[in-house]
Amino acid sequence: MKTYLVLWFNSNGALPSEVDRSLMSLGFKAVQGNYDYVYDWGDNVNLDDILHFSDKIQMTLKGSGVMFKTETVNGQ
Repeated sequence: MKTYLVLWFNSNGALPSEVDRSLMSLGFKAVQGNYDYVYDWGDNVNLDDILHFSDKIQMTLKGSGVMFKTETVNGQ
């Protein structure tokens, strides 16, 4: 399972490099293409884990002016 993350930055918000450091500390890896970051869960993940992780993303980005969207998929 992998969780993909798309970000929308606000010109009055945090610097993209600061946001990058924060997301990398959560275990995300930057990617190019349709998504900005990916988190690889391995094989075992449940809905509660995904929701808890989404909470951590929200807490990390809170106050930064960055909006985000997650998409968790199996085996891509």
